[in-house]
Amino acid sequence: MENAVASFGLWDRIMILGCYVSIGLAVLIFLYHEYKILQIKDYKEKYDYVNLNEIKYFWYVVVMLILAALFYTNTIASDVIETRMMWFYVRLFVTLSFSVIAYFVFFSMVRIYYPRNVEKRLQKLRNTPRISPNGNVMRKLSGEEEATHLDAAQLSENPTDVHSIDYDIWIDDKTGYKKIEKYNAYQHAIECSECGFVTMKLDVEEIEKKPSQQETGLLLQHYQCSYCKHREAKEVVIAMLSENS
Repeated sequence: MENAVASFGLWDRIMILGCYVSIGLAVLIFLYHEYKILQIKDYKEKYDYVNLNEIKYFWYVVVMLILAALFYTNTIASDVIETRMMWFYVRLFVTLSFSVIAYFVFFSMVRIYYPRNVEKRLQKLRNTPRISPNGNVMRKLSGEEEATHLDAAQLSENPTDVHSIDYDIWIDDKTGYKKIEKYNAYQHAIECSECGFVTMKLDVEEIEKKPSQQETGLLLQHYQCSYCKHREAKEVVIAMLSENS
């Protein structure tokens, strides 16, 4: 009997330790991700890093917290279980079952709900005023102004017959310094009109009418939602080509 009590005491200490370690790892993962973002000075580089890693690291934190809950729940009612070994296995089975359920539930929630928060952060990074090497606040050009600042190769990419490239152009009006940032449209998620989640991405696009120096063109973009599989198409006007393109 004393051996059983000692064994349960050791088990509880191990589970509590596992709980603390899991919570500690969750905090460290979160802090590491935020530290990496703080270390990146360029907003475009911040955007790319967040776009590629934010959801991944957030999911790692969630997994660590699920493990912490699993470890902690395996210490509940140990004083009762000490007298009946069968309840030890029942508790282990129940906690493992709930952990698996929690894994899939939170996986779906992270995939469906969290992208909205990521998109807000991405838009903030994309629209934060840039600072020129001279220390001046730069101005983001409108779509109509962009064409005069892109060369022929860039204009041919915006858009292509596979996936359009989106350019943000920032200019220092005092010195004329220009910064061009390139974004891949297919990496950007938007809100699905069917389910309302930010899980719709550009799948395929095709040029219905090519632009010329006299007329605008027309681009048809096909979107698909990764959650409800809803598909829809949007028409986008392509600006006229400039004379140097």
